[in-house]
Amino acid sequence: MGNRLSKIYTRTGDDGSTGLGDGSRTGKDSLRVTAYGTVDELNSAIGMTMAADGVDDDIRDALAQIQHELFDLGGELCIPGMAMVQPGDIDRLETVLDAFNADLPALKDFILPGGGMAAATCHLARTICRRAERDVVALGRVETVRPEAQRYLNRLSDLLFVVARVLARRSGHGEVLWQHERRPRG
Repeated sequence: MGNRLSKIYTRTGDDGSTGLGDGSRTGKDSLRVTAYGTVDELNSAIGMTMAADGVDDDIRDALAQIQHELFDLGGELCIPGMAMVQPGDIDRLETVLDAFNADLPALKDFILPGGGMAAATCHLARTICRRAERDVVALGRVETVRPEAQRYLNRLSDLLFVVARVLARRSGHGEVLWQHERRPRG
């Protein structure tokens, strides 16, 4: 970080614009700002999952690494032309996902968000991740976005789903299954 922030407010955004990492300015409602803002929101939701009781070190460590990578992704989105997310980051997500998924039973039903506070916040992070992915796709339709950004978010949402399942089971709450037969037909 080249410049330290000694003053948090600058007043430069009072007109509805914000500065990008390359020094240019754009509207706070631009697709680029929306995309990296949603990535920031996702990072915060992952922080909530990590702060929940009952999150074991293996999950906490994986999520901490992801938080750093999401910060990099936000930087990549904030600085047009920057490349920070690497194919190896996506490969690592797949390895972590496979390891957490190995002991889970095969899915036979849809799972509802829930299963204890840690699992529920992880499901929330998963849905924010899906929105971040949609925002990056929308940005990519009008500006250049490296495919690694979209691939990373796609894989991360899968990983967060699996981690939510693990958290629900480890907490003793269990997974909340969708009961498709709960309504009378007619």
